[in-house]
Amino acid sequence: MITDDDIFLMEQAMRLAQQGEGKVNPNPLVGALVVRDDEVIARGFHHRFGDLHAERDAFRYADENNVDCTGATMYVTLEPCCHHGHQPPCVEAVIERGIKRVVVGLLDPNPLVAGNGIDILRKAGIEVDVMEQSSPAGAVSGDTIAILVRQLKTQNRVFLKYITTNLPWLTAKWAMTLDGKIATATGDSKWITGEDARQYVHLTRRNHMAILCGIGTVLADDPMLSVRLTEETLKKLDIQEHEVRQPIRIIADRRARIPLESQLVRTAHEYPLVVAYADGADEEKLQQLREAGVALWNCNTLHEVVQRAGAEKIDSILLESGGTLSEALLSEGLVDEVMAFIAPKIIGGKSAKTPVEGDGVTMMADAIQLRNRTVTAFGDDILIAGEVFSSSEDDNP
Repeated sequence: MITDDDIFLMEQAMRLAQQGEGKVNPNPLVGALVVRDDEVIARGFHHRFGDLHAERDAFRYADENNVDCTGATMYVTLEPCCHHGHQPPCVEAVIERGIKRVVVGLLDPNPLVAGNGIDILRKAGIEVDVMEQSSPAGAVSGDTIAILVRQLKTQNRVFLKYITTNLPWLTAKWAMTLDGKIATATGDSKWITGEDARQYVHLTRRNHMAILCGIGTVLADDPMLSVRLTEETLKKLDIQEHEVRQPIRIIADRRARIPLESQLVRTAHEYPLVVAYADGADEEKLQQLREAGVALWNCNTLHEVVQRAGAEKIDSILLESGGTLSEALLSEGLVDEVMAFIAPKIIGGKSAKTPVEGDGVTMMADAIQLRNRTVTAFGDDILIAGEVFSSSEDDNP
């Protein structure tokens, strides 16, 4: 049975897990606490891909501080693993350390786990409560548990989609003026938002494994699509510049029109670059791109691009493109989340570009909607973000 204390401690574990953001992909964000007599005696989280999982990181902390975990309770945001990967099974460590009770936030949908970790712990005589499955006790309401479970699922939404579908989580990001324009009628777009918002975009790039951009944007803006954080931001994150993960840059370019002199191609040996081309692209140009260090994907549809990304173990993509590609991905149901930065500026212009072009829906009832919405201020700008769902879906997953 889940209690108020369990809720409080799982919330702490969830905050610990968040520290691995942008470093653990395609693994999940996981935090763990070891508690005895209402006191946290050890804590850990998954720091980066290939490193110790949260449970073993907590036990490492215990060893370094001469803490005996026998008879304690462990709180972990995701079901402990029971298979060998880059790290040995966490269930073995939990059993060996003499943990008496384990409180789990979410079941792991990974087919290699999927409840088996829970079964192993219970067969070893350990009491296990899973918040995703549990009933409330005492003053704890079912709604309180449901809210925390939803928060845990939101935190690991990228992993939960990727591990069950082998498709990446796709976030569409754009910056627009108050009248819905992403550039003036002449094409000028520097800058719609202020420095605070732009730095947050670079953090968002860091937290995605790849950036997707259309060839139209490349030809118009010659972007770099890299993570560029200021010294102030790096200091705030307590990371060194060399620790910043650069995303894989993917260009949807059916005819391989990307210029060889573009910033993207010239930096292909430094930052990974993929050109997704379709049948019929010029073979001589493709060979030139290969020689420049560009990886080539033969994809004839956007679905194929997304599927190929998943096959390449890319669990998350940030879409930074113009309205044509955004509309195409939205209309095909390939976008999972939207981040819309809005600046308090009005530029007008009948021919000025908007973030989503195309024909659009004919009826308001068919509009794409967002759930789990957040509104955040960045200086004078605001960010409205949320997960995409259709009008036929339930807005309370």
